[in-house]
Amino acid sequence: MKTIKRDYKDEYEKFQSSEEQKKRRAKRNKDRRIAEREGRVSKGDGKDVHHKADGGTIVESASRNRGRREKSRLKGSKRK
Repeated sequence: MKTIKRDYKDEYEKFQSSEEQKKRRAKRNKDRRIAEREGRVSKGDGKDVHHKADGGTIVESASRNRGRREKSRLKGSKRK
């Protein structure tokens, strides 16, 4: 089986540096700061801010948030 080497610089230029993605990242960071200010989450407590599809946020355990299976990872997905 042949491994394909990733071009991280190219990926960054195509996706992470786009204006839309910068705005999304800024909103995620802002939501996290607000949750910290409200005392719902803090560094090192094992919690993450989960961003729901409707745009809202909830606080849940990091293992649950990061362990959720994405549709692209499910068996039969055409995305590689």
